[in-house]
Amino acid sequence: MEGAGYYIIMLVVFIAIFYFMILRPQKKEQQKQEALLSSLEIGDSVVTTAGFYGVIIDIVEEQGVIIVEFGNNKNCRIPMKKSAVVEVEKASK
Repeated sequence: MEGAGYYIIMLVVFIAIFYFMILRPQKKEQQKQEALLSSLEIGDSVVTTAGFYGVIIDIVEEQGVIIVEFGNNKNCRIPMKKSAVVEVEKASK
């Protein structure tokens, strides 16, 4: 019986290590990304997953879409999913 108790304790230890090394940091990162996306406002400068820099000119909440203007050309406006944003720099007021 002593051997079985040892294996159960080791299993619990491995599960705890797995949780604290993999699952917990992943959940924290996901919460951070959700907070970033919920704080988006018109005029914010953003960086997309593709590495493009742009400025948000409109937000369509129902569809989870933002309209981003890229570069100096004011005619280059592209709709994209909010989830494509990886960095935000707030507009100065």
